[in-house]
Amino acid sequence: MPAQSPSPQWQPIERVGLIASHVDGMLEAAEEQYESLQLARPKPHILDDFTVGRVIEVFTVQRDDLWLFDEQLRRWKAGALTTTQGKEVERLAGQMKRLHEVITAILALADELKEHTIEKVMAKSDFELGLEALLRGLPNNEQRKEWQKGKQP
Repeated sequence: MPAQSPSPQWQPIERVGLIASHVDGMLEAAEEQYESLQLARPKPHILDDFTVGRVIEVFTVQRDDLWLFDEQLRRWKAGALTTTQGKEVERLAGQMKRLHEVITAILALADELKEHTIEKVMAKSDFELGLEALLRGLPNNEQRKEWQKGKQP
């Protein structure tokens, strides 16, 4: 019989500081990870399959757990809050919105990068690598159209 996951332990509003530190920390870490992946985008071959796979695994688990924080905030909003507590809950709701966006962007970028890791490059033949290098030098469709406009009499 599979183990059941325990039901969440919803926190009283007095624990808002604890939840805030978690949410703020997750967002900061996610933004740092996204920046790192952005730096690798022009040269994805510097990444290996394990690293990209680990990013996908970690941020998929995190994405799937965000509902817990969303629900905690929803529960707090439904209760009686002081002005200060209400402002903090609203701030955290904004942080959660941003966290959902950043994690979605991380997973999309990691999915793109996983096709160009060092293992994928090393598995290609010299012919494939040469062809890709030549094709990269060709202008894309928009550049080609602009170039043709300029060349036409």
